[in-house]
Amino acid sequence: MSASSQRSGSSHTALGQERAQEPDLEKQPTETAAEAPAPTVQYPVSDLSQGIVGWESQDDPENPQNFASSKKWSLLALISAFTLVSPLASSMFSPAVVYMGEQFGETNETILALSVMRTPVPRPLSEIYGRRIVLSSANWFFVVWQIGCALSKNIQTLIVCRLFAGIGGSACITLGAGVVADMFPREQRGMATSIWSMGPLIGPVVGPIAGGFLGEQVSWQWIFWLLLIVGGAMQLGIEILNKETFAPVLIKWKTAKLAKELDRTDLISAYEVGKEKLTPGQTLQRSLIRPALLLTRSPIVALLSLYMSLVYGLLYLFFTTISDVFTSTYGFSVGLSGLAYLGIGIGFIVGLAIMGVTNDKIMLKLRTKNGGRFEPEMRLPTMIIFACILPISFFWYGWTADKHVFWIVPIIGMFPFGVGMMGVFMPIQTYIIDCYPAYAASANATLTATRSLVGALLPLAGTPMFDSLGLGWGNSLLGFLALAFVPIPIIFTKYGKTIRERWPINLEK
Repeated sequence: MSASSQRSGSSHTALGQERAQEPDLEKQPTETAAEAPAPTVQYPVSDLSQGIVGWESQDDPENPQNFASSKKWSLLALISAFTLVSPLASSMFSPAVVYMGEQFGETNETILALSVMRTPVPRPLSEIYGRRIVLSSANWFFVVWQIGCALSKNIQTLIVCRLFAGIGGSACITLGAGVVADMFPREQRGMATSIWSMGPLIGPVVGPIAGGFLGEQVSWQWIFWLLLIVGGAMQLGIEILNKETFAPVLIKWKTAKLAKELDRTDLISAYEVGKEKLTPGQTLQRSLIRPALLLTRSPIVALLSLYMSLVYGLLYLFFTTISDVFTSTYGFSVGLSGLAYLGIGIGFIVGLAIMGVTNDKIMLKLRTKNGGRFEPEMRLPTMIIFACILPISFFWYGWTADKHVFWIVPIIGMFPFGVGMMGVFMPIQTYIIDCYPAYAASANATLTATRSLVGALLPLAGTPMFDSLGLGWGNSLLGFLALAFVPIPIIFTKYGKTIRERWPINLEK
């Protein structure tokens, strides 16, 4: 036995059944977790005399929770960077779709070509094989399919290629929540979530601006060549610099290494102590069904997913009219029409900044008022304010565009929606991470799958609706719908804890 292994066996207390992060609050009654005032998180450490392999100490530098701040934020920035590229691909093609339609002789089918790009696949596989390998494989899968999109000779080929590209591109969006939970303590998750969320929320705004000019000045195919170049270069950097962050996988690797070095077959990961022994197939099956379990057995998750999906669908309904309104009504070129998305984009940036600065501070203040006892619902009160701001844009943008008011007015009218959307999305995502830190990727996959499905299908109804009702009443209908959902954040804030505790879920069964 090596000297380091002997020290591990003699000097460390066996904490094999403790978690590397706070326990999932849905897994056991919240009262248990809430009775004690904000304890210091204990990580499982090695006790080789008992055959348990964990971290070398509470301060083990290999534990992602103990990474230096610069390393944590750098790794998060890598994930966020690629998370920008995937949604960028989703919307970059939008302004140039008219050129593709002219080449292929297509009209309505082109909307489906855009929508299919947002088809997601949940990524709970990272909880079996690690974040890094799943993220890397999926990102390269996304990059390669851009070649097929660029070389497509008909609409059917383009739809299929965008479908597969969307499947690969969904990984970075769903894995980000897991990386945040892996590395950041609860007190920093609001800021970390805001930074990670910049990509999927800013991308759909930046995309049309760049795509409009590319489609107009070069060709629509060059949109995909650019995505190939940028995505490939970015993923190459991620390949070199990225690190594994999922603690159970890191300890599983450490266990296998020590078992070989020490010639011991009795060693077990501290994260597997007391758990049912599963075959690889059973483990995979359980991991894949977790998002569905959360959606069908947790009313609070289902309601949050529904509300988030509604807001996301409203965003893409916005996108169905903007390009056409500013080209046909205001005489913008296809390239310049992309600049109209800046109204929403600036709103996104302002909303993200507000949530990044206030989310954690408000949570800490509410926790202090609660005697130091944390509850995930402390993330949600600000949603009430932002949910009220969100509907303003539909009435403002819809009627000013309908009455041909000066072009800057409808663009400014999009700003409240951007701010409101961020104020709704950020608390929900942080809430889910706080509830399920050990399964944050699966939990976020639930949110991503439902909202992306709505974001893919709802725009198909956008053109017929606006053709029938017009811009003014069509957008007003969406505004009234958003107003009807305003009470939901109030219900979440007031009764969320009661609902969550009444329907707890054990995700390990």
